[in-house]
Amino acid sequence: MTSARKPVSGTSAVPQRPSMADVARMAGVSAQTVSRVSNGQANVDEATRTRVLEAMAALGYRPNGAARALKSGRFHTIGVIMTSLQTLGNIRALDAISTEAARAGYSVLLMPIADTTLPRVSGAYRRMTAQAVDGAVIILQARFLDETAFTLPPGVPVVVIDSGTSPGYTIVATDHALGARQATGHLLGLGHRQVWHIAGPQTSFSAAHRAESWAAALRDAGLTPPPPLHGDWTAESGYRHGLTLARRPDVTAIFAANDQMALGVMRALRELGRDIPGDVSVVGFDDMDVAASLWPPLTTVRQDFDTVGRLSVRRLLAKVSAGAASEAGTTIVPTRLIIRASTAVPRA
Repeated sequence: MTSARKPVSGTSAVPQRPSMADVARMAGVSAQTVSRVSNGQANVDEATRTRVLEAMAALGYRPNGAARALKSGRFHTIGVIMTSLQTLGNIRALDAISTEAARAGYSVLLMPIADTTLPRVSGAYRRMTAQAVDGAVIILQARFLDETAFTLPPGVPVVVIDSGTSPGYTIVATDHALGARQATGHLLGLGHRQVWHIAGPQTSFSAAHRAESWAAALRDAGLTPPPPLHGDWTAESGYRHGLTLARRPDVTAIFAANDQMALGVMRALRELGRDIPGDVSVVGFDDMDVAASLWPPLTTVRQDFDTVGRLSVRRLLAKVSAGAASEAGTTIVPTRLIIRASTAVPRA
């Protein structure tokens, strides 16, 4: 005679995951009503919706995301392809994207890439489309995107931040040209007879547009632009170029393409005994959180990273909803000059 198998000591049966039927029984509604609430549909009265949500919470019920995606055709996830988490602009934009996506009920899948060559970008895009996303935001700031040859494989909808692309893409961009004109015009308006520029990397879309606009503003004022000095966005590169400029008595105004490089410039000027702004005025770009706390407080161009990130998600979700009917276009977010104590009228 075979005895009944006893449970192994110290173990217990795995609890069964609550089902939609369990929620329906507790809330006193049909499974179809539970499904409508799970999918966020509007055709459920608020009292019923509240009962269903309370039953879900009490039972620990979680809708099956994969099943919902199959039914609705949406995964409620957007992808973000970007090259760096070390620059202020990328971090602030990613934060705004994540916040806006969460507000819309979407998750964010981040896919960093090592460089911005077209094969790398295309490869990252193909990998991302295999990850069940509804759309993708691309943050590269790479000049090659200006080329008309830039194309991505057909797939999920895309919004590109801060890059010029071939026709057919939806773009959200900061008005880098406006910001550079504001910075250069401010220094010229104070009476400086020349403005030197510490530019960002030559491969950068935003750096190129700032440098081009700086040079154009000088030419419009009847001045020949001096050669720009290219940094890599870091304070150290600003410091190196700042040492070069600080040794020149004819340099009275410097526009750095970001605040970190401006910070390095200010250090170099002080080390070589140049007063800010008495001897040299300095303008940055970004308006990082500590810009107002530097000494002297830094005059800079404020980028609205929050608006750029927020609009990129809104444009992307509009494309997701419109499908093939969606139209490409460019949204430009203006900059604002923040005048502080690092700039002044040049000494006679």
